[in-house]
Amino acid sequence: MLTVTSVNVNGLRAAAKKGFVEWLAGTSADVLCLQEVRAEPEQLPGHVRAPEGWHVTHAPAAAKGRAGVSLYSRREPDAVRIGFGSSEFDTSGRYVEADLPGVTVASLYLPSGEVGTERQDEKIRFMDAFLAHLKELRERAAAEGREVVVCGDWNIAHQRADLKNWRGNTRNSGFLPEERDWLTRVLDPAEGGYVDVVRALHPDVEGPYSWWSYRGRAFDNDTGWRIDYHIATPGLAAKAVKATVERAATHADRWSDHAPVTVVYDH
Repeated sequence: MLTVTSVNVNGLRAAAKKGFVEWLAGTSADVLCLQEVRAEPEQLPGHVRAPEGWHVTHAPAAAKGRAGVSLYSRREPDAVRIGFGSSEFDTSGRYVEADLPGVTVASLYLPSGEVGTERQDEKIRFMDAFLAHLKELRERAAAEGREVVVCGDWNIAHQRADLKNWRGNTRNSGFLPEERDWLTRVLDPAEGGYVDVVRALHPDVEGPYSWWSYRGRAFDNDTGWRIDYHIATPGLAAKAVKATVERAATHADRWSDHAPVTVVYDH
């Protein structure tokens, strides 16, 4: 079995003080993909930067205090790659991938965007470059007899079932038609060729949401978004036996505005 967890920690230093360390000590995950770490490795306490029993790769952003992804694995990876061959984005702390036996696992933090701003233009440029990488990664892995899973905060709710208030967000970044169409292309067997693992296991439910705004009573009312995905090649997706959003018991118990998304693969 291979258990993979993905979570946007919303600042790892802050999360470590609010419960992440205790959560990490109790997790059964074999691989952990973190996003929005927002710290240089040397800024992290030793027990967070390199906890005992884990092999860790940190990919901080060149822009201090922004983005940043990390990948923790119980087994030492055969290879690790930061970025995906993009001169614009390879130092932006948004992508790291590791080769483990029979599978490549990646941690992705896709830009969040904001309509009418350069941030949205940046998001679109990232999406264009990243789709090309996803296709190449799938093809290369297939040639090597490997599977792929790209975990992370994709910052797009794909369908109406993926956010509570979809009517109020049709013109907002994260639920724009062009963003949703792009994710459809990622999941199109004739193009990207990937599978949304959690949706495949939970086809007829609202959510399960993985992010709730800190504003108002979004968490208490479960007014959330499903933007944290496991996007896998079909062979691995078919081996997924269980998908869980590790939603905190109460608002006060949260250590991030996202919840860990965990999938167990019979790999």
